[in-house]
Amino acid sequence: MNFQEKNVLKSIEMNGQEITFDIHGDANGPVILLLSGWAQDHRLFKHIVKPLSTQHKVLRMNYRGHTNPLDFPEDFGPSDQADDIIGVLDALNIEQVIPISTSHGGWANMEITERLGVARIPKTIVIDWIMVEAAGEFVKSLHDIQNPKTWFQARRDLFNHWIGISSNRDVKDHLDIEMASWGFDMWERSCRRIEEAYNYWGSPLMRMKALEEKRPIVHIYSQAAVEAYEDIQQKFADENPWFNHKVIKGDTHFPTLESPDAVVNLINEFVSAHSLVKK
Repeated sequence: MNFQEKNVLKSIEMNGQEITFDIHGDANGPVILLLSGWAQDHRLFKHIVKPLSTQHKVLRMNYRGHTNPLDFPEDFGPSDQADDIIGVLDALNIEQVIPISTSHGGWANMEITERLGVARIPKTIVIDWIMVEAAGEFVKSLHDIQNPKTWFQARRDLFNHWIGISSNRDVKDHLDIEMASWGFDMWERSCRRIEEAYNYWGSPLMRMKALEEKRPIVHIYSQAAVEAYEDIQQKFADENPWFNHKVIKGDTHFPTLESPDAVVNLINEFVSAHSLVKK
């Protein structure tokens, strides 16, 4: 494998694609793997990577097509993202990992969680993922962003919804500078692939339930997707005791930026609930 320095990130060619990443910390035990959603990158985790690295080795990884917004890769989806992630883990000789995904990066997370099995992925964390079936304004946004005539305003409406009433500068910059740097090519692809995933699985809850090997999974979130969101997840948890959900008080869709200390605390608590270090 050919590793190259790229600014503060390392670069590796995997499956014919450039994948960039960095590693922080050197603690024993499973590696923490940070995965963003679509049209995001490693900067989403800028406030949590160093605090997490005091107790864990932390790997941040950018998906194919997510290093340079001006690149236009061939079409890809969660299965391809999983191919790349597993390839990088293998190239780095990372045996055991706990993936932490945000938003619809959860689909790729579940793919690697399924493929690698409980021995290699003993626990999984998802952050602010819409757990219920796609409906209403969510579906309209997915469709409008796939339309070249309506995508730009639809994306702006989505940004406005995500930020809510917050004036958090990190969140604003993440939306208006970072996520906005990807154009129609990536946004159309992301909404198409997200819609396909909901159509196939029904919901993230059903995707997790379909895992052949169950293991602890926690959903950390701030912005409720629908009314009675906590009740829906609690009912699922009552029926599936391997699942849990944790609410962080916040105004936006981005708790890693808005409430990093709370996110770090919940991650550390979840990971350390039972020892995962091989004896």
